[in-house]
Amino acid sequence: MVQLKDHGRGTEVIIEENPLSRWLFTNTKSAWIWLILRLYLGYSWLTAGFGKVTNEAWTGAEAGTALRGYMAGVMALAEEGGVAGWYVWFLDNFVIPNATIFSYMVAWGEVLVGLGLIVGLLTGIAAFFGALMNMSFLLAGTVSANPIMLLIAILLILAWKVAGWYGLDRWALPALGTPWKVRNK
Repeated sequence: MVQLKDHGRGTEVIIEENPLSRWLFTNTKSAWIWLILRLYLGYSWLTAGFGKVTNEAWTGAEAGTALRGYMAGVMALAEEGGVAGWYVWFLDNFVIPNATIFSYMVAWGEVLVGLGLIVGLLTGIAAFFGALMNMSFLLAGTVSANPIMLLIAILLILAWKVAGWYGLDRWALPALGTPWKVRNK
């Protein structure tokens, strides 16, 4: 259904959402789907992050060593043309000189994204930061599970209103001012 509204400054065209996307992204009955995806993605991030925060080369006395090693591989791939030039510049001028800081950010970021997704707290924000990390890894030439994780994260971002319904978002989002309304049919 298309609605036209005139606000005095021009006509606004409002196109109704199709029933499937409305059900998936705004109906709490679809929340079980998002719960499954959230738990899978959250577990993936949490286990990857836990492995890093308990590793001296990521967050211990030798913090930054593992990231520098990873960056050496990325730079070798870049020489073969496998990494975008602007991203190589960013890594070379920003990430590598600050490898220790980025090492902590990656390790703890993975843990926090994983926990946020598992407990369903600020699910859309956690999924966004997970997608940002996945995109960074993909730009660096690391494929592995990153495309699947990125796709799931994008879907969770789109479903932010109901993705954390079976989680802490059910109470946290209304407390933060999310305008949820219950419709009686």
